[in-house]
Amino acid sequence: MKILLLGKNGQVGWELQRALSVLGEVVALDRHLANTPYGDLAGDLSDLDGLRDAIQAVAPDVIFNAAAYTAVDKAESDRDTAHVVNALASKVIADEAKRLDAWLVHYSTDYVFDGTGSTPWKETDSVAPVNYYGATKLKGEQLIQASGCKHLIFRTSWVYAARGNNFAKTMLRLAKDRPVLNVIADQVGVPTGADLLADVAVAALQQAWVKPELSGIYHLAPTGETTWHAYACCVIQFARDHGEKLEVQSVNPIATTDYPTPASRPLNSRLDTTKLRTSFKLHLPEWQSGVTRMLMEALNK
Repeated sequence: MKILLLGKNGQVGWELQRALSVLGEVVALDRHLANTPYGDLAGDLSDLDGLRDAIQAVAPDVIFNAAAYTAVDKAESDRDTAHVVNALASKVIADEAKRLDAWLVHYSTDYVFDGTGSTPWKETDSVAPVNYYGATKLKGEQLIQASGCKHLIFRTSWVYAARGNNFAKTMLRLAKDRPVLNVIADQVGVPTGADLLADVAVAALQQAWVKPELSGIYHLAPTGETTWHAYACCVIQFARDHGEKLEVQSVNPIATTDYPTPASRPLNSRLDTTKLRTSFKLHLPEWQSGVTRMLMEALNK
């Protein structure tokens, strides 16, 4: 199996380099030109012609797209770039996958929903993005589906990784310097590890490879739910329990309206994973287990 991985150095892309290595040859690209067995290639999603050329040069059996425009607030003003990277590039990738009869594995977001209510979102629920980032990710999904290629689209929420920056690390850094932290308490979701996103996608692909009828959209997140405030408290308590000296004395819950941002945020980011678990017979762990593992890595550095 020949696999083209786009976005190799992002949080999910980095974990996919590990997870995909057992399946076959992996050609991993980011936006910069790299020397590969198929020539000097780049996986720059803002360069649609170059992206098409790279896919045609590799002619993969599977394309994993772990690249995206993820600057949610910046997308409100940088709309052209966000649209190209999240929507138009998805069409190029999907059209090439269809031409090659290749599988496309793609990541999307709970931001395609309007974020109301308290019920976990199902794949069949109506979509209505509350910000431009969500709108471009939704358009990308629709263009992939319209292409007719074999695809697995995984919608997820609150992604983190041990590598790079994330909410938990930010909370720990601030907790070392500030006596008081104010953290949003009315947004509910599930912290999802990049390692889980990679491993589940690889396991699902192996099944879909022999059962193409599994092609479609799936919701992927660990079990349980939390708020940003409860998540921050969990992280800080864990750090204290493991000997970290922290300055913070109180973590105050605040409302989303108390922390205005250029892009609106959904209050309900819960995702119903029944379809994924049933279709692929997969177990999804509690969210705390992945966060604990990430924190152990972060604190040991």
